[in-house]
Amino acid sequence: MPQTFLVFDFGTSEEAAQQARHRLEGWRQAFRLGDKLKFKFERTPAEPPAESAEPAANAPKKKTKKKKEELAAQPTAEQPSDRLRVLVLLEFSEHEKLSHQRWLDRIPTEPPFQSAEKQVVRRGQEAFEKVSEVFSELA
Repeated sequence: MPQTFLVFDFGTSEEAAQQARHRLEGWRQAFRLGDKLKFKFERTPAEPPAESAEPAANAPKKKTKKKKEELAAQPTAEQPSDRLRVLVLLEFSEHEKLSHQRWLDRIPTEPPFQSAEKQVVRRGQEAFEKVSEVFSELA
């Protein structure tokens, strides 16, 4: 059975990743793709900014727990947001090679996916096992 992973790296663009999710879900329902088109999101936490050794002179000495939680929850210019990747699995049967190829050609050319960094991983390539393992571990 031909299997291909399409990996789209949207960086920190939550909006573009959500548009991609809506587009994939719409295709899956409209074209009755079912298990032929599967997708999952991978969210990698961004690196926290390096803190200076000395506290700022005008910075408050104590912060309440609630304030800390609020600051941690909101990405700011100092706090980069999470890195988002969408992993799409195309899994068509042997007699559907043409449909498989058409979806493989179509998905990367659609608007939410055009802006993302793309990677196509086919069965038999050395990265296939790694991507497959990541895909199966995601919820």
